[in-house]
Amino acid sequence: MPLRFTLRQLEYFIAVADHGSIAAAAGQLNVSSPSISAAITQLEEGFRLQLFTRKRAHALSLTRAGQQFLEQSRNVMRETRQLNALSADITGKMQGPLHVGCLLTFAQIVLPQLRRKFADANPDVEFRQFERTQTELIEGIQNATLDVALTYDLSIPHDLEFASLVDLPPYALFAPSHPLAREASVSLKQLAQHPMVLLDLPVSASYFTSLFQHARLKPLIGERTRDMAAMQSLVANGFGYGLANIRPTSELAPDGKPLRHVPVSGAVRPMKLGLLLSDGAKSSLVVRRFVEHARAQLGSRAVPGLKMPREGATP
Repeated sequence: MPLRFTLRQLEYFIAVADHGSIAAAAGQLNVSSPSISAAITQLEEGFRLQLFTRKRAHALSLTRAGQQFLEQSRNVMRETRQLNALSADITGKMQGPLHVGCLLTFAQIVLPQLRRKFADANPDVEFRQFERTQTELIEGIQNATLDVALTYDLSIPHDLEFASLVDLPPYALFAPSHPLAREASVSLKQLAQHPMVLLDLPVSASYFTSLFQHARLKPLIGERTRDMAAMQSLVANGFGYGLANIRPTSELAPDGKPLRHVPVSGAVRPMKLGLLLSDGAKSSLVVRRFVEHARAQLGSRAVPGLKMPREGATP
């Protein structure tokens, strides 16, 4: 009797394997946990394999059979995308799935507007967005669960391509009452004398602390948070200054309190905002069109949702 399974079941299985729990996978895919649980059960019953074992609480780990099944499932999904890409190339019609990742720190600001315009122009493309850390974005591109990612040029492996779009210099964030809030620009030496609220995300935190290390300074880290909104609100409430490379058009923290954004002066390395792709990803017509769209929408003088440095301004 032939085995029957769906690509959706494989997608759910891969998500659970990547995230280690049904609940986490459901949250990322924006579907219900029972739907994912049912898909896993159907795969296990259909193939007569135990794919997962429960480790603790709701955490799951792959069995040996599950590890092999995961590898083949990724191959099936990769081949499916290639078939969609081939169809689009032959017909010239933009269609099929497009999985776009975006760095957590600016996903809510930049990607929705970028997606809206692309989706309006290409209604037959199944656009799905995924908010990730830098490490997760790299893994997603390498294992082909993501087609392209909007991120920074941080710790990019040699086997991946990074297409730079715009330089984003660092800003210091202050509450209006902070002693440095009214400065036209601030140096790292000035900042090092005050408590810092560090955005403690993988790779990003290393970038911020490296700015001080290169200047032979040490930041005074008073608070750490992995959430950009929490960092902004902590700063706005006077718990220290923050550092970021994105400056939203709003001058308010998420809790409604005002913020001041002041350029960091001196020889500080900007982050480069760009697109992360695997080798050969541009062979897909849908990916090529999205890359072209991103290049047209994101530039040195305009990024949707961000307030860019003034032309000719020097920190």
